[in-house]
Amino acid sequence: MLSPYIPILVQAIIVAGLGAAILGVSALVGVRKRSSEKLAPYECGIAPVGNARGRFSVSFYLVGMLFILFDVEAVFLYPWAVVFKSLHWAGFIEMFLYILILLAGYVYVWKKGALDWTR
Repeated sequence: MLSPYIPILVQAIIVAGLGAAILGVSALVGVRKRSSEKLAPYECGIAPVGNARGRFSVSFYLVGMLFILFDVEAVFLYPWAVVFKSLHWAGFIEMFLYILILLAGYVYVWKKGALDWTR
């Protein structure tokens, strides 16, 4: 009953073992020279300015969540595009309604001012 899952279990064990081995060898062989430059946070080659514990505006997180939401919804367009010819008009109308609902959500978010950074 469980025999089809044995290869998956073997692969998971091999992956976990290989990951542990790589981390172990790195910890044993790696050179540890601590310096203030190595311990400083890296920010795209720019010297860090200010405290790392600064607060972000709630709108920053809101825009981030909305981006993820609409980005995930856009992913559903790819499978539809692959089978577009076989869906005919019914598939076109369904996707049109789907995009219309997404557009309504986007307009609602825009009108509520969730995308306004000046608040």
